[in-house]
Amino acid sequence: MWPRLNRDKLAQYGLSVQDVNRTIQTAFAGQVAGQVFEQERRFDLVVRLQQSYRQDIRNLRQLFIATPDGRQIPLEQVARVEVISGPSQIQRDDARRRIIVGFNVRGRDVESLVKQVQQRIEQRVKFAPGYYATYGGQFENLQSARDRLLVAVPVALLLIFLLLYATFNSISQSVMIFTAIPLSAIGGVLALWLRGMPFSISAGVGFIALFGVAVLNGIVLIGYFNQAQGGRHD
Repeated sequence: MWPRLNRDKLAQYGLSVQDVNRTIQTAFAGQVAGQVFEQERRFDLVVRLQQSYRQDIRNLRQLFIATPDGRQIPLEQVARVEVISGPSQIQRDDARRRIIVGFNVRGRDVESLVKQVQQRIEQRVKFAPGYYATYGGQFENLQSARDRLLVAVPVALLLIFLLLYATFNSISQSVMIFTAIPLSAIGGVLALWLRGMPFSISAGVGFIALFGVAVLNGIVLIGYFNQAQGGRHD
């Protein structure tokens, strides 16, 4: 509920938009007029209308605005006051307005749902010039985490292979241990499929831990073989 000011009427009475907004804010929200001291405590003295005069839209229409020549005119003479649907608040990001539409995802993965939403928006929604849609929340976190994993996982696998070669000084044994990584992933993928769970960042971290366990098992196995053969390397 907010008045739509008639600027022509305001000009006739010598009023400005700021004068009207300040009067409305003082009457309904309150305005600090001074301070009250009680011993060591200090309180703001707020001036506003009594509760009975700020109940509904009629009180707003009948709110008197003081003109520069000393007259008092009701707000409805210089504005159209009506109840309309609108945003509860205006948020900005990088000096641009934004509207947030939020929802929770249940029973399916976030990525496929966002792709379906993007497809529907492209087919059914035509944005005015300057408007566009972005996707945040869990999907944004998923994208950023995936970008980091695309860098971290290959680097970690390369370091694992280099450490294996430095430990056994044998390319064949390092490759043999390294083959445990893709083979261990088969069990992880099968477990996700049996549970009906989509791949997520948590699952990706679990796969990394699984790769580490598989490599450790391979190291123990190859180390035992080398020890049984007297430390002989191929």
